[in-house]
Amino acid sequence: MSQFNDTLNKKAVALSYDDEKAGAPVIVASGMGYMAEKIVETARENGVPVYEDNSLATLLTQLELGSEIPEELYKAIVDIYIYFLKFADQKKNLEKSSVPTQREADESK
Repeated sequence: MSQFNDTLNKKAVALSYDDEKAGAPVIVASGMGYMAEKIVETARENGVPVYEDNSLATLLTQLELGSEIPEELYKAIVDIYIYFLKFADQKKNLEKSSVPTQREADESK
């Protein structure tokens, strides 16, 4: 597949969670194609962890901005959160361009 097609097919979603409020993580950014690339770029520039899971991103991009993630996706999001907590110390040693894939995350469980 060409780089152009890769860009067109890319999806990204940014979530925010406030542990002082009751409720689920909220979708604060969502996009496909060029917008997805900008979301990932902005996250990296600001030290926000990035996780690749195209299936989950496909589901989340269908939801409205500002909406909480549905209960059916809680486990998937918690697994990602745990992944980032588990590797927080190792993250300091990784280059910004390193993005864990779904397979790498599954192998780390």
